[in-house]
Amino acid sequence: MKALFKPAAAAGLELVDRPDPTAGADEVVIRVLRTGICGTDLHILRWDEWAASAVNAPLTPGHEFYGEVVEIGPLVRDIKVGDRVSGEGHIVCGTCRNCRAGRRHMCIRTIGLGVQRDGAFAEYVSLPATNVWVHHDDVTPELGAIFDPLGNAVHTALTYPLVGEDVLVTGCGPIGLMSIAVARHAGARFITATDVSGPRLEMALTMGADQAIDVSQHDIREAQTALGMREGFDIGFEMSGAPSALPAMIDNMNHGGRIAMLGLPSAGFDIDWGKLVTHMLTIKGIYGREMFETWNAMGAMLQTSAVLRDSISRVIAEVIPARDWEKGFAAAASAGTGKIILDWTEL
Repeated sequence: MKALFKPAAAAGLELVDRPDPTAGADEVVIRVLRTGICGTDLHILRWDEWAASAVNAPLTPGHEFYGEVVEIGPLVRDIKVGDRVSGEGHIVCGTCRNCRAGRRHMCIRTIGLGVQRDGAFAEYVSLPATNVWVHHDDVTPELGAIFDPLGNAVHTALTYPLVGEDVLVTGCGPIGLMSIAVARHAGARFITATDVSGPRLEMALTMGADQAIDVSQHDIREAQTALGMREGFDIGFEMSGAPSALPAMIDNMNHGGRIAMLGLPSAGFDIDWGKLVTHMLTIKGIYGREMFETWNAMGAMLQTSAVLRDSISRVIAEVIPARDWEKGFAAAASAGTGKIILDWTEL
C-alpha cells in the first residue's frame, strides 16, 4: 500500500510503499478514503521538540480518518465488512483504575494512533474493534474524517450545561469554530468568539457566534456591551493555547463562571488567582473525547440536525488528492484556513 511514512527521527515525510496491515483477533482493517490533517501531524512533519519526545519513529502518522472496513478478526462483533467508519485514536489499556471505572479517556497507558502506532495517512489502517465507530448513512466521507476533532469540540462544549448561558470562545481554529456551532445547537444564549485572524472571525459568525472580536484591536468587554449583557460570561471555552487567552477569559467571567480549557498553552503565563478564588471560578482541562459518550452525542446531533451538519461541514476548507500531500500540509500550516482533507482514492 501507499503511505506517508516517517522513516527516521527527523523532519519530513515520504509517500512510499509499505506492507499492508493485517487484522489481529480483535481488530479490523480499514480502507482509508479520507484523512484530516491535524496540528499534531504538523508537529510530526517538522519533528519539533514535542514530536521528538512523544513519537515513535519510524511511523506512519495520521489519526483523523474515514474509511471502509475490509477485514475483521475472528473475535470482532457488531462490525462487518463494508461498514463505513471512523476511529477513536486513543487506544487504552482497559485495566488501569480509570479504564475499569469507565473513564477510558483518562487511561494512564494510552497509545496514540499515528503517534505511537502506525496511523491513517495510508491506503489501509488497522485498529482495535473497540475503537471503531460505525457511521450513519448521512455522514459524508469528508465529515467522517473530522469526527476526531469534532469530538474535541463536543467534549469541550458539553462539559457544562449550555441552555440559556452566555458563552465566550477564545480561539477560532477548526475546533473552536465547531464548538461555536455545538453551543448554538445546544441552546446557548449569546456566543462571543475571539481570535486575531479576520477570516476565522468571519467564519465564527457563520457558525453561530453573535459577536466576533479581534483581540489585537478590541477588548472583549466591547462584546458584552454590544450584546446588552449586564454580567460576565457564564461559560468559557479556551481553545487557543495563547498565553493571553485564559487571563482575558477570567477577567470577563461572571461570578461562578465555568471554563473548559482545551487549548494547550504555548508558553507559561500568570493568571489572577485572587479573582479565580473570589469569583468562585471553575477551570477544567479537556483532552480528547469521552469514550464513547462524546461519540454518541456527536453522532446523534449530526443525525438529527441538518443545520448542524451543514455548519460543521463549513469548517472543511479543501479536499486535496493524497498524492499532493505536500500541498495539503502547506495549506494546513497556513494561518486562517479551515480543515484540510486528503483524499486517498486519488494517488
